[in-house]
Amino acid sequence: MAIDAQRAVEAVWRIESARLIAGLARIVGDVGVAEELAQDALVAALEQWPESGVPEKPGAWLMGTAKHRAIDLIRRNQRLGRKYEELGDDLLRLVFTACHPVLSTEARVALTLRLLGGLTSEEIARAFLVPVATVQQRIVRAKRTLTEAHVPFELPPTPELAERLASVLEVVYLIFNEGYAATAGDDWMRPGLCEDALRLGRILAGLVPDEPEVHGLVALMEIQSSRSRARKGPSGEMVLLLDQDRGRWDQLLIRRGLAALQRAEDRGGAFGPYALQAAIAACHARARRGEDTDWKRIAALYDALAELAPSPVVELNRAVAVAMAFGPAAGLEIVDSLATEPALGAYHLLPSVRGDLLAKLGRHGEARAEFERAASLTRNEPERRLLQKRAAASAERG
Repeated sequence: MAIDAQRAVEAVWRIESARLIAGLARIVGDVGVAEELAQDALVAALEQWPESGVPEKPGAWLMGTAKHRAIDLIRRNQRLGRKYEELGDDLLRLVFTACHPVLSTEARVALTLRLLGGLTSEEIARAFLVPVATVQQRIVRAKRTLTEAHVPFELPPTPELAERLASVLEVVYLIFNEGYAATAGDDWMRPGLCEDALRLGRILAGLVPDEPEVHGLVALMEIQSSRSRARKGPSGEMVLLLDQDRGRWDQLLIRRGLAALQRAEDRGGAFGPYALQAAIAACHARARRGEDTDWKRIAALYDALAELAPSPVVELNRAVAVAMAFGPAAGLEIVDSLATEPALGAYHLLPSVRGDLLAKLGRHGEARAEFERAASLTRNEPERRLLQKRAAASAERG
């Protein structure tokens, strides 16, 4: 009986398998899954028919068995999909809560790295060169502030979404920037923070895929990160952009960054601040050599950025682009207009840029003074050494 049943199964399978798989594929929408379900029905027949006998309509029996399994699979996937959707919503709520504007910038950064980045207080303290107790206090105070302000664990209402999302992006970019160009200490870069920020940015892009500025920020961070290996020399010294070996730039990160920038563009509308900065970074990424850089386009993009998000730092960066596109005198004119800007009073890059432009104009004595001033203002040791080196070079030429 068992042998007869097995032969019957094999015969029915040869006759019915194509029809069975086709019918199941229509139900589940996947040929591979349909074949697996059909195979499961075959195994069930091999187990049951020797005991129960060959059914009167064996093809219908196989289809019925496979359909039941297909329906179970669909229901299970639907439940799983709902769970994933709930998890995504919860994660997005956590992002907006940790970056709530009721918190100080330092608190938002610490809470985001703790809750979303999974970093310990010790790791955060080490990254930002502050005592562990300081980080712990920031996190405790942040939680207390959220409770006292009755901040709900929910997504912001539509009228507040743009402002709240901007707060989230600001935190992620602050984390990235501290890793990309450390404000203080012995390290020029802290790659771990860049990686944490990139991971948060990619998660955010998956949670709010229709927001162009999220893709713009991811694009900016991907492209900036692509240069990390080339930004340090053999002894850990700083290597400026135009002096970098572009063969060491990470082409995978560049491709990912350009793809993210394209996604931002595909969402429609004018570029926001992060997408504009990503477009500037893309100009550098596309240039095979420093001299191939389209500085006029970069200057135009900085014009747009200054119009959209005016700030003294943006204006200083615009001065650099204008100098590269139209000559150092044109850039120096912009830099000199920023000399009395209060926000740049202790900003080391203002005298650093001014020194560079003065050196290009052959005014080496003035350049040396600017480089020395910049060196006295920076709190980053590799940057101080580079500025002192440039001051010495200007002294020799002067």
